[in-house]
This record gives sequence, structure tokens and C-alpha cells, in this order.
Amino acid sequence: MTHETISSEAERRDLIGALDKHRGLLRQTVTGLSDEQARLRPTASALCLGGLIKHVSRAEQNWTNFITKGTSAVGKADATSFAAHLASFEMADDETLPGLLERYDAVARATDELILSLPSLDLAHPLPEAPWFEQGASWTARRALLHIIAETSQHAGHADIIRETIDGAKSMG
Repeated sequence: MTHETISSEAERRDLIGALDKHRGLLRQTVTGLSDEQARLRPTASALCLGGLIKHVSRAEQNWTNFITKGTSAVGKADATSFAAHLASFEMADDETLPGLLERYDAVARATDELILSLPSLDLAHPLPEAPWFEQGASWTARRALLHIIAETSQHAGHADIIRETIDGAKSMG
């Protein structure tokens, strides 16, 4: 085993470890809540805890699809994709918190398996054309995974504030 192989394995374990930490913090924010509580919007934001779980699941899956399938997996920046993005923050009446968490766990397992099985974290694809991406930029699998970690972390913080507003419980101190 070469030093490069060991570093690559260590990097992959570090990525999974960081994801696990922030996924755990996000999951902790919904522990013990009912579906009705997960739908509450107790802050000035339109965010709810169930919607955040749903959104992070969708975002993680979209970015892992980008890693494996390239630019076409992300879709176009059009009205339909923007509507789907907004809907990902909603916990629909027919959705349950256990169902959303089950899907999140399945997405997390698939992401972890992908991280361990990728031939290289340097695999890169061009980003789709969108106003929020630098024109002509490409992201490596590593960069997309770091984005997933950042997205999960940011939304875990949002969730912590929402949970504290609901019943005073805190997940991060």
C-alpha cells in the first residue's frame, strides 16, 4: 500500500466522519418530535425541521448524482427546477418524520458507499450553467462532497435554532 493510497483512504474516512457528525447534529434536532412539530415554522423563516431533513436529503442525492453522472444530473436552472428546490423545504401533509429520516438514512448510506468506492476524489465535471456558479467552472468529487458537508452543517444550525424555538431543546450546546 502506497502513501498516496493511505492518504486517500484517510481522506475518505475524514469526509465520512465530517458528514456523520453534521448528519447526527441535524438528526438530533428532530429527536422526540411529532410530525406536527416537525412541520412548525416558529421563527421568522419559512423553514421547518421536516423540510430541512427533506431538503438536505435531496441536496445530498443531487450532488452525489453530479459526482457519478456529471452535469446533466444537476438539471437546468429553470422555473421547474427552482420550484422543486423550494418544495424540498416543505414537509407535505402526506409525509412523516420517520419516513423522511428513513430516506435520509438511505441517501447517507449511498453517499458513504460512493465515497469509499470512487476510483478518485479528483474526478471532475463542469458545473451547470446557473447564475450562482462561476461560468465555466468544474468541481471535483472532493469539492462536491465538501459542499454536501457545508450544506448539512449550515442546515443543522438552522434546525438547532428552530428546535430551540419549539421547546427549548438544543443539539449544539
